[in-house]
Amino acid sequence: MFNILIVEDDKSIARLLELELSHEGYNTKIAYDGEQAVQFYENFKPDVILLDIMLPKMNGFEVAKAVRDYDKDVGIIMLTAKGELEDRVHGLKSADDYVVKPFEIEEVLARIKSLLRRLGKSKELLKAGSIEIYPEKMQVFVKENEIHLSLTEFNILKLLVINKDLVVSKEKIMEEVWGYSEDENLNVVEVYVNYLRKKLGEGSDYIKTVRGVGYVIRESEQQQN
Repeated sequence: MFNILIVEDDKSIARLLELELSHEGYNTKIAYDGEQAVQFYENFKPDVILLDIMLPKMNGFEVAKAVRDYDKDVGIIMLTAKGELEDRVHGLKSADDYVVKPFEIEEVLARIKSLLRRLGKSKELLKAGSIEIYPEKMQVFVKENEIHLSLTEFNILKLLVINKDLVVSKEKIMEEVWGYSEDENLNVVEVYVNYLRKKLGEGSDYIKTVRGVGYVIRESEQQQN
């Protein structure tokens, strides 16, 4: 069972998160101010921290820094009403992900699962509809039929499935799979996604194109191009 520390001074939001996360099988604890969050962290040892920015006593950035001094690998998702680009950039310098209020609980749950997988804390089968991925063996199956992918195709598919229901930009794919991101090379992402779709056959229906942005895996088989 994974531990999730909720750091939120709005008690109604904190309670909603606690109820939803407990229902999903997570072990939760709530801190209502920054100092309490740091104190709780030492004994609770959370896998992921849901961290508001505007907090009493210590703000979210200060909490993130204090916690990362103990553990550089702890997962942190900022939850905040500050949604401007500058705020997002600042937040992502201190955290692994950033969710703007008001949020849908489904988005928060999806981002927690995605972060746990990225941190290597969730080693279970990766699944999206009829697509099954066994990361350690680098095996992919669609309706029990094994699909043979190149390393690049495999890494793109894994990235999309790990971020299931979240739009992944071409820049993000380029950065995660190729290790860099340059605008003039983004067409290569489209080329490899097309290769991937051809090999997946029926499984390709789960890969949706978000025009001008990137791609998303959704467990609806209505194709969008």
